[in-house]
Amino acid sequence: MSDRDGWSGEQDQRGRRDDGYGRGSGQAEPEGARRMRHVQRPGPGPQASRQPQLPPQPQQPPRRPAQPPAGPAYVPPQQDGSYSGGSSGGSYDSGYNTGQVYGGGQAARPPAGPRGRGPGGPGGPGRSAGPAPDWRKRIKIGSIVLVSGLLVTGIGTYFWADSNVRREVDLSKVIERPKEGDCTTYLIVGSDSREGMSAEDKKKLHTGSAEGKRTDSMMILAKCSSGNTMISLPRDSDVEIPSFVGSESGKKFAGTGKRTKLNAAYAQDGPELLVRTVEFNTGLRIDHYAEIGFAGFANIVDALGGVELNIEKGFKDEKSGADFKEGTQTLNGEQSLAYVRTRYAFAESDLQRTKNQQKFLSALASQAATPTTILNPFSLYPVLGAGLDTLIVDKDMGLYDMGSMFFAMKGISGGDGVSMNMPISGQRGGNLVWDKAKVQQLVQQIQKDEKVTVRGN
Repeated sequence: MSDRDGWSGEQDQRGRRDDGYGRGSGQAEPEGARRMRHVQRPGPGPQASRQPQLPPQPQQPPRRPAQPPAGPAYVPPQQDGSYSGGSSGGSYDSGYNTGQVYGGGQAARPPAGPRGRGPGGPGGPGRSAGPAPDWRKRIKIGSIVLVSGLLVTGIGTYFWADSNVRREVDLSKVIERPKEGDCTTYLIVGSDSREGMSAEDKKKLHTGSAEGKRTDSMMILAKCSSGNTMISLPRDSDVEIPSFVGSESGKKFAGTGKRTKLNAAYAQDGPELLVRTVEFNTGLRIDHYAEIGFAGFANIVDALGGVELNIEKGFKDEKSGADFKEGTQTLNGEQSLAYVRTRYAFAESDLQRTKNQQKFLSALASQAATPTTILNPFSLYPVLGAGLDTLIVDKDMGLYDMGSMFFAMKGISGGDGVSMNMPISGQRGGNLVWDKAKVQQLVQQIQKDEKVTVRGN
């Protein structure tokens, strides 16, 4: 084949020099997109007749560049040392038939990594960014876990306390009971029991060392929808002890009609006879009984951190250990017990003492029956544990009933109810005689759940 066929690389028919780029000539300049000189179009004139006629080629659709697999960046054979083409021939493939053009860009590029970076970003494989944390969901889950924990703790505390309550009073032994009323009634008793107290405790609390136990305070609490009523029963009240069935022997004792002090009923046969005597002399049915001793009372006050009380007039009493100044102050367990037991410092000894007892119990209930105590197991546990040793209730009374009792007393201190002494009409042999007409009216109002209008001493 002659040089005029364009294969020599010297000069084409138009006088232009072909320097061989693109044929593996080993030139320093890299290859780029180029035309293939071995195929020429026939032109006019005598030159056209001497051009070889190639058979027509069928039309093929252009191929799309194959995407190379993800991996190291593509390196042309000229740079990796595998290129062996040149003027002497070899296995060099220009890539023309596959549609790939060296340096042409997209076909030789590996797929982009996250956020437009290459796989792994600079320095190695990269990690896909995770979703942003859902703080609302985390807070919700944390709240559920916290509430569940408090709920479980509270339920555990409830059942623990309920199982340790001393349900020792059997009201089914009380005979000839009045009819039930519309209100729930509690007989609340503070006894002078020294049970569980050491010699040092007795000296500190000024309780003395008398054996047995007697009623130091008694009051009826009526929990009604029309308003709660707290009625103190002076222990020197003049009453008749009726016929009754012995709580231990089961033997029936006939009534003698003898008048005596109210606290004598407790001393004679305990809580059951006391309930029977109160019901017989008032005509009001008692639904629940609750009693607490000296030590339990003082411990509850200390577990609460003391009780704040406004003392209108200061007083002293050597027997109870009371020594109070006028004004608002926080009483600890020892001071609280002295406050509710003092009687000799007042002219109307028993009546004034019952008023002080009502006032203190209302303040105690107001502080104990709060969400910070009831709903917080870490506060409720010590309070319940402090009084369980000396707290005695009837067999049908549960913690729910105790809670209702405390909330009823709290309502009275907040002005939702009436606090009073049993109406007194005079004395008999040093005993306080009840005003029968007023007592009857008071009982009827409680039984019918009516607003109490009767006022006592």
